[in-house]
Amino acid sequence: MKQQLVFEAPRRALPPRHLADLDATGRAAAVSELGLPAFRAKQLAHQYYGRLIADPQQMTDLPAAVRASVADALFPTLLTATREIECDAGQTRKMVWRAVDGTSFESVVMRYPRRNTVCISSQAGCGMACPFCATGQGGLTRNLSTAEIVEQVRAAAVELRDRDHGRLSNIVFMGMGEPLANYNRVLAAVRRITEPTGFGISARAVTVSTVGLAPAIRKLADERLGVTLALSLHAPDDELRDTLVPVNNRWKIAEALDAARYYAEATGRRVSVEYALIRDVNDQPGGPISWASGCTARSGRWCTST
Repeated sequence: MKQQLVFEAPRRALPPRHLADLDATGRAAAVSELGLPAFRAKQLAHQYYGRLIADPQQMTDLPAAVRASVADALFPTLLTATREIECDAGQTRKMVWRAVDGTSFESVVMRYPRRNTVCISSQAGCGMACPFCATGQGGLTRNLSTAEIVEQVRAAAVELRDRDHGRLSNIVFMGMGEPLANYNRVLAAVRRITEPTGFGISARAVTVSTVGLAPAIRKLADERLGVTLALSLHAPDDELRDTLVPVNNRWKIAEALDAARYYAEATGRRVSVEYALIRDVNDQPGGPISWASGCTARSGRWCTST
């Protein structure tokens, strides 16, 4: 059965509240609800984001008498690893996660000579219905919470540290789902990743990928976060892209490229354009060259990836 485009995720119960769902104001309010002094909010954030500890029983600067209540209120177990797949002599490791409600999604840690990258999911499944993508053909189950996204990052950082592989340096939102279709939670996750009171990873080391939700691209540009945008194009013209990337029936190539140009000009950051070559489908001579020319005509801040 042909999958249909889905922009609104099915309504399902949210996972329990987690510290990573909360910004600084929310953390202060949560600590107050527990009857703890205000400075505990910064302590909890430092333990979680700075020391990568998610079990209050290991937070030695917390009074032993309050650790259980803090754990219950702010540190539920959100993700359980159900499968690990390793390749490239251990340089690449995929984790399959099960959420509290049984939903599954994936993240991938990729080690390179000069950087360590984690590819994370923003949704369980995907509603963009691209026919060449197994996730898209499986449909959209639900949006991930901010904390479910952030926990993928923390888990990757812990794995790299514990295996003596160094620090996590780069995050790419290129796993399951269309990040800009889960806009508010992805935005909040990016803030947790990049803020000094969060993981403190440079915004330049964070890439948000999209199939071309033009209004959301412009909205993200106006946030001035400074992350890299990656536009998944995959076709040289609208006729073919209407089939390969069904969202093109809503926003055409020109609209997506114009939104990406706006992003580059508003943020001063480059935009990556991604093109998956599929034999005898979109690999015709001149195809990638034609869209590359279109990119160049719109802006000089482009980087292409095939």
